Amino acid sequence: MDGLVTNIALIAGIGAAGAPRSTIILAGLAGLVAGAFSMALGEYASVTAQNEQVDKEAEVERSALDRNPIGEMQELSITFRDMGMSEETAAKAAAEVHDNPERALRVHVTHELGIDPDSKPSPWIAGISSFVMFSIGAIVPLLSFLFGSSELWLGLAIGGLGLVVAGGLAAHFTGKAWWRGALRQLLFGAVAVAATYLVGRLLGVNAA
Repeated sequence: MDGLVTNIALIAGIGAAGAPRSTIILAGLAGLVAGAFSMALGEYASVTAQNEQVDKEAEVERSALDRNPIGEMQELSITFRDMGMSEETAAKAAAEVHDNPERALRVHVTHELGIDPDSKPSPWIAGISSFVMFSIGAIVPLLSFLFGSSELWLGLAIGGLGLVVAGGLAAHFTGKAWWRGALRQLLFGAVAVAATYLVGRLLGVNAA
């Protein structure tokens, strides 16, 4: 979605300024590559930092379990009671968890951060996925130009259709009305396109 909105807005601005087809393609491909790498590196850094935080929290919890295992077990029992267990059941569950130190560590870290320390996401997979998804979105509004068209309206129309499809699918998979998601994404894209189109027209007029 990011790549689609970014490039349709970029193409709108470049095209509105009167740039020829070759320049639109060059700008669009440059935007695709720059945006894809930016998203990938950002996602890689974000997931890496998150994993490092999980590792740090795991060390803190490990030290706490070594220093005060009874206190940590009581803390877990309270957590279970807050989740609706009876006092007796919560105490038994906490004791069973603490029978295995590694299991106790895993449960405490998962509770503290909401992330299973044994199932941390891969920053490489996250980065590559972001790169691919951005690239797929960014190529959509370029398709008509790559196949020989010089019509700006056609590129924007294809990009708009892509926004409708992407928004509709996202809404469908979250159990929402597809048309609401489609309309929302189309509206967001239209705002971005209008802004860059206006900038392009102003710069084009000034340049002339």
